[in-house]
Amino acid sequence: MTFPAVLWSAPTINPINRKARSIPVLKPYNKYGRVFFFSWWGFFIAFWSWYAFPPLLVRTIRTDLKLTQTDVANSNIAALCGTLVVRFIAGPMCDRFGPRWTYIVILLAGSIPTALAGAVTDVSGLIALRFFVGILGGTFVPCQVWSTGFFDKNVVGTSNALIGGWGNSGGGITYFLMPLIFDSLREDQGLTAHVAWRVAFIVPFILIVSTALCMIFLCPDTPTGKWADRHEASQALLEAHLPPGQSGHALTEKSDSSHPSSERGDYLNENGEKKREVHLPASVDVGRGSIEVVAAHEAPMTQQDMLNTAKGEVVVAPSFKEAMHVIFSLQTLFHSATYICSFGGELAINSYIASYFLKNFPYLGQTGAGRWGSMFGLLNVVTRPLGGVVSDLLYTQVSKNLWLKKGWITFVGIISGAFLVAIGLTNPHNEAKMFGLIAGMAFFLEAGNGANFALVPHVHPHANGIVSGTVGAMGNTGGVIFATLFRFHGTNYAESFWIMGVMIMALNVSICWIKPLPKDQIGGR
Repeated sequence: MTFPAVLWSAPTINPINRKARSIPVLKPYNKYGRVFFFSWWGFFIAFWSWYAFPPLLVRTIRTDLKLTQTDVANSNIAALCGTLVVRFIAGPMCDRFGPRWTYIVILLAGSIPTALAGAVTDVSGLIALRFFVGILGGTFVPCQVWSTGFFDKNVVGTSNALIGGWGNSGGGITYFLMPLIFDSLREDQGLTAHVAWRVAFIVPFILIVSTALCMIFLCPDTPTGKWADRHEASQALLEAHLPPGQSGHALTEKSDSSHPSSERGDYLNENGEKKREVHLPASVDVGRGSIEVVAAHEAPMTQQDMLNTAKGEVVVAPSFKEAMHVIFSLQTLFHSATYICSFGGELAINSYIASYFLKNFPYLGQTGAGRWGSMFGLLNVVTRPLGGVVSDLLYTQVSKNLWLKKGWITFVGIISGAFLVAIGLTNPHNEAKMFGLIAGMAFFLEAGNGANFALVPHVHPHANGIVSGTVGAMGNTGGVIFATLFRFHGTNYAESFWIMGVMIMALNVSICWIKPLPKDQIGGR
């Protein structure tokens, strides 16, 4: 199938987990296309609301509430702390209740403080409100876990990167939209600045609630139906696709799938043995209904690959012991550290980029600085997806070796750090030089986000929610760390930039030796 055709054609399906092996981006009436759309759109709207304050904090809100530079910095940190807490909770929630309902709950919970923005009258209220609006940043975890549940290993990096990148661009579009909405309310509707900025927050509130309702009525939990039925459905598919007596009982809540080890069998994919393709039936009865199987759209798989998929790649309900094993593994540590650098750096820069531009180019004004600041976030439309696409190409086209995916993460991390150092040390007062360096830095920094979550689904796939939640939360931890750096350097933004660059390069180099996967893991390859 040619590249353009896959964008609107029904995808080929993995026969055991029913995940798509292509992304029908332009086919929203297909369930895979629909989940893809709402995964990125929900995160986009959430990110917009989460970062709706910084564009107006440059001047309007700061003047109205009589804020100091320290007050603004504290409110930025509060917004990141709220998200950090939710992301840690969202991971286990995704594994327990499913990513769709976790997503919906976070959106609806975050919509309430968004609607209450107009009640803020002082700095304490602003800090408290931004903490609770930060709930919306937690949508990143279910959007990635939901995507991982619907798209197979050959395209999951691209899928996660597109969803994350297009969602992240909400942090850029808000620099366009919030000043635009504010100016319209003030100039066209005759509202005072004191009232206009408060009314502006009703727009993201309406969109958040509408999106959550669409997810409730239009989207499924998993490719096989309800989240609670996923083990039953996968077991039935496995038994139907393998010869009698060979499937066993691979999937139960008490099976060893929650503890990947060599005791569950060896992964035979790389031993050079001849593989036999399995021909598939037309449908499989699963007790509470049926799962339609279209043979023409199913990918051929070997018996061993089917067993490995069933044993190692179906999410299980997390126990405390298993959660601790996953959270403190070296692989989760690697992704947590690199995501601190990439997404953490992005969050901190998002909060200060317009202020930095206004300081170096005061003639731009709040709206002009905001429009140039939006460039950093909007580049996510291309840069984050590119990080995932390159990662998938390295894996599928060059060699199915996860070290290449991991090496790509380290490479973009180091280069992004070098750009930050260059920006900080030169502190450009020439527009072309400043915007060029920012664009170059954004390319590698944001590509690192996509590269990270192209490898995350391979790591502990039976507990993908826990891994995604932990890594996502650590990205916010990085945001807090770097935002604190900006706070203590006040308006000396250049110094904060080069120090952050040194920190990012050092951290990436210090963990580059960690293996991509835990030893003896079955799933994820």
